[in-house]
Amino acid sequence: MSEVLLIRQRIIESIQQAAIQAQQSGKLPGIPLPEISVERPQKAEHGDYATSLPLKLARSTGQNPLIIAKNIAAFISCNAEIADVTIAPPGFINFTLSKEWLIKQVNNILLQGNKYGDIDYGHGKYVQIEFVSANPTGPLHVGHGRGAVLGSTLANVLKSAGFKVQKEFYINDAGNQILAFTRSLFARYQQCLDIDVEMPAEGYFGSYMTDLAKEIIENCGDKFIKMPSVEAEAELGQLGLDKMIARIKESLELLGVRFDQWFSERSLYKNGQYDKAISILRQNGYIADKESATWFVSTALGEDKDSVVVRSDGTPTYFATDIAYHYNKFIERKFDRVIDIWGADHQGHVSRMEAVVGALGINPKRLKVIISQLVTLRRGGELVRISKRSGDMITLSEVIEEVGVDACRFFFLCRSADSQMDFDLELAKKESQDNPVYYIQYANARISSILRLAEEKGIDFTDGDISLLTGETELTLIRKMLLLPEIIELIANSLEPHHLTYYSQDLATIFHSFYKQCRVVTDDPDTTRARLKLVASAKLVLSKTLHLMGMTIPDRM
Repeated sequence: MSEVLLIRQRIIESIQQAAIQAQQSGKLPGIPLPEISVERPQKAEHGDYATSLPLKLARSTGQNPLIIAKNIAAFISCNAEIADVTIAPPGFINFTLSKEWLIKQVNNILLQGNKYGDIDYGHGKYVQIEFVSANPTGPLHVGHGRGAVLGSTLANVLKSAGFKVQKEFYINDAGNQILAFTRSLFARYQQCLDIDVEMPAEGYFGSYMTDLAKEIIENCGDKFIKMPSVEAEAELGQLGLDKMIARIKESLELLGVRFDQWFSERSLYKNGQYDKAISILRQNGYIADKESATWFVSTALGEDKDSVVVRSDGTPTYFATDIAYHYNKFIERKFDRVIDIWGADHQGHVSRMEAVVGALGINPKRLKVIISQLVTLRRGGELVRISKRSGDMITLSEVIEEVGVDACRFFFLCRSADSQMDFDLELAKKESQDNPVYYIQYANARISSILRLAEEKGIDFTDGDISLLTGETELTLIRKMLLLPEIIELIANSLEPHHLTYYSQDLATIFHSFYKQCRVVTDDPDTTRARLKLVASAKLVLSKTLHLMGMTIPDRM
């Protein structure tokens, strides 16, 4: 376990022991203790950790929380790790870590290197994250980009937290939307060969369909005109589908997102998962045939209404394939936990998906659905709706091309998934402190320049005496670096990777402040070597944070 997490656990244990001693001495009533937790105080003057246990006990005992805090604190002793224990209104017990312990952590960080921050929170459990999973009927847009960054960053963090992780893209290559895509492409193909045909009413009218048809004509000529229409439409549709999937992969590669598995919807029918899943639900009494259709009896599990799984024409619904897909995930591939990241238009699908997982005999808590809300593009104060290049929607690739991968990843990540977000293209391109991406990466470049200077001067700081790092600015930087394992644990528990963006900005701000107040390469060799150790450890922590966010780590800017 991380040293920081160990310290936190020891503080919790010391609070528990002190509360029991206070009860045994008669200063607290002998009631069951609630769960004890410690938090990081918002203000530095309140120490490094605080517990609100006295406030919880005040509600059940009727005693003054400050008196409870005083009686518990009386049984907590300071040690090599804890320098001070104080109480604060309205009823907190605050803990301040010793300077000596804090300073020692610089060497611990350097010793752990790139592994610093890793924790064993997941204990090797097997987690699948399915994200993006866009219909392969058009190019990716910015909403898909947000889901891609959320999923890939969450995968990075969960790996650091001790989980085995599989990243999956679910290809919707069956159903009505593929039929509409195929018919649309065949119509555009014929039109590009001067054949007068109409687009299907439910078709895809974006200019990308015409571009796709022209590309196929360039490669295949009029081959599909000479074939029977049913055969031509099917073959042309598959060719177009393959090309669209390839383009989706290219856009995701641009964003630094790679998947371990691309899973085909069609395979659920071909390999029998659909039949098996529906059979289990029918055996468990959750399938009913009524009104010429087949229904999942959601109301038996607390839902407001039942859900159609097979339409009256015999075709499965989108929900039916999702049932089969989650049967495959949990029962056949045996993931311990499944995390689905869906777009805002799937919000209403969540509760019935949880219900059907339970109906399959799986604990619904093993499924977590994250809804990624909408993204609004702005250029300064102006709303951006249409691509200048194509006159259609703005594609993800266009945004990446304009602002760069790092800005895309950071800005897509900087708000919680359930919050709608504005993406300011002008801000994302700024090379100034106003742009958090530039500000954070500049901190890493500044660290790298210091270490290069030391190398040029031939300074060996491996034996630097870190006990000299007693200044408040130096200790503040150490304290912030020590938060990384807790941030990883927080994200692994909450599945909210946006906390990394706030942490990286705070860390960069504190380093820039340290840089202004503390000259690193000085005329004093001992101070120089000690501070170079601190700077090297800061580089490890900042680099790890950027890596978790999937961003580049520039040494020069």
